[in-house]
Amino acid sequence: MQVNTQVLKTSRKTKETDISLEFNLRGSGVNSINTPMNFFTHMLEQLSYHGKFDINLDAKSLDNDFHHIVEDVAIVLGCAFKDALGDKKGITRYASVFLPMDDALCHCALDISGRAFCKCNFNIKDERTSDFETVLLVHFYNTFAQNAGVTLHLKQIDGYDTHHIIEASFKAFGRALKAACSIDSTASDELPSTKGIL
Repeated sequence: MQVNTQVLKTSRKTKETDISLEFNLRGSGVNSINTPMNFFTHMLEQLSYHGKFDINLDAKSLDNDFHHIVEDVAIVLGCAFKDALGDKKGITRYASVFLPMDDALCHCALDISGRAFCKCNFNIKDERTSDFETVLLVHFYNTFAQNAGVTLHLKQIDGYDTHHIIEASFKAFGRALKAACSIDSTASDELPSTKGIL
């Protein structure tokens, strides 16, 4: 099995953002995350903790546009996740998680397939919660899926509190990622595909 157990270091600097990341797929959920958006930082901490990914992230905005911060963080995280999976031998590949948070209930199903696809179904009435524009939620997930090469379905089953809905989605996402990239002890040296490629 060739899943990378080392800390990956990567960065992305554009005219819009300056981002540095240290990422460990096989961590314990330890994180140090700094973005200019308090709510987004909080959600990334949930992703780290519930996925058990060690994340050391520093994201600076150079143009004061939070859209670019969310997009570029998703790019860097997605690429790091893909690189950490190596040749994907032995991984479980699929996962499905229902996660409740008070009034909110979200479902995340994903396939580490090598085929980038994202479908999100949220019913969020508020345009923002705290310092986070809710339209950026789907943008984050879509950008991550495109760069990680995963098929991702996220659906809000219930809920009315915007904070709870978004947080439940991040927790479900983290737990589903953790399950999908876990090693299948019955096939630890096999690629989980009849095609022989992922």
